[in-house]
Amino acid sequence: MIIPVLLGGLGAIVWNDTFHPLLFVLTFIGSIAAHLFSNMINDLWDFRNGIDTAAKETASTISTNSGFLANGTIAERTFSIITWSLFAVALICGLILSISSGWLVLVFGGLGALIAYFYVAPPIKFGYRGKGYSEIAILLSFGVLPTLGSYYVQTMQVDYRPILLSLPIGLLTTLILFNHHFLHWQADQSAGKRTLVVVWGEKRALVFSKCLFVLSYVSLIACVINGVFPYYALLALLTAIPFYRVYKNLKSENPSPAYLPLMGASLKATIRGGMIMMLALLVQAILQ
Repeated sequence: MIIPVLLGGLGAIVWNDTFHPLLFVLTFIGSIAAHLFSNMINDLWDFRNGIDTAAKETASTISTNSGFLANGTIAERTFSIITWSLFAVALICGLILSISSGWLVLVFGGLGALIAYFYVAPPIKFGYRGKGYSEIAILLSFGVLPTLGSYYVQTMQVDYRPILLSLPIGLLTTLILFNHHFLHWQADQSAGKRTLVVVWGEKRALVFSKCLFVLSYVSLIACVINGVFPYYALLALLTAIPFYRVYKNLKSENPSPAYLPLMGASLKATIRGGMIMMLALLVQAILQ
């Protein structure tokens, strides 16, 4: 979440020569609170829906939940209070920013909140449906909405450039969330959580993962061609090399631990690639 928010703010500096520090701080705090709320509401409903229990009972599965609820570290009521307190922080920041920058802030924030909640919460639970809804939701929530929202707060404008700007980091983040399903897809299957890995099976899902990988870096090239990033942002393509090597070592079907290097490569590529993209915009802002 930090990277797309920073990218949106840097875009406002580069393209509009505009930056309001206080508004950015509020955007940053609100976005982080929203991100933590998203993670915790996911944990809460996965626990209530039996996903965490299934993960503990499935020997071949690597659990990716926080463990606070599954292990009884924190009582469900306490966990729920903390979760909704984070939502309140995000909401307060959003309300202040909407007064300063315009009502669209609430649209961006409200859409993100609905996506975060109904990803796993009834009656929709679209993250359980295996139709690709969850992948689209992640691209929006951790790419398009925070980048465009951060840019809009600074400029009070909606532009195609922050949308394009959000795609490389948004797709890489989507890839992290998609790849983590490989770690526990058997438990998801037994608990009725129909991710694309469950619906398609390992072989087909791994092909899709590789397609997302390629699309992430193609979108970066497209951004440079369209003048959204300076040409030196292409240095982020170097982060694809170790990522590609991990894919080469995977077979069409693998035990869950074999996907841990893929998760590591996903995280490293997203963080390193995102930092290079941010530095490229920062250098452009200084030079112009």
